[in-house]
Amino acid sequence: MACCNSTAKNPVNWFEINTTDIERAKKFYATVLNTTFMDCPMHTGDKMSFFAGSEDCNAPNAMGCLVQHNFSKPGGNSVVVYFQCEDCQVEQDRVEAAGGKVAVPKFSIGENGFCAICIDTEGNAFGLHSMK
Repeated sequence: MACCNSTAKNPVNWFEINTTDIERAKKFYATVLNTTFMDCPMHTGDKMSFFAGSEDCNAPNAMGCLVQHNFSKPGGNSVVVYFQCEDCQVEQDRVEAAGGKVAVPKFSIGENGFCAICIDTEGNAFGLHSMK
């Protein structure tokens, strides 16, 4: 029995990863996930940069960004965001070269695939998930 219901919507539709150096964080995630970012100017002087994704708000999976602002700091790891991968070993292998750390190397979660837990350049834990 899988943990997912094929008729239900995923509960997460947005995430923010806190940073103290948004340019460093963008470089890290661009390297590990082979993705790009779109900067979004904010009237508050804070910084926000969106992960590349669909502009369709009803597209599957969650959209998110890196943020640098004064009211919340990175670390503490109260929330772990998992990034979908074809094979999370590939992204895991890029983490240390990009300046991060692998906290828990790729491991099986049974019929639900595989995960790895890593630490980014800002001290945030994040997960990688794949079916193979």
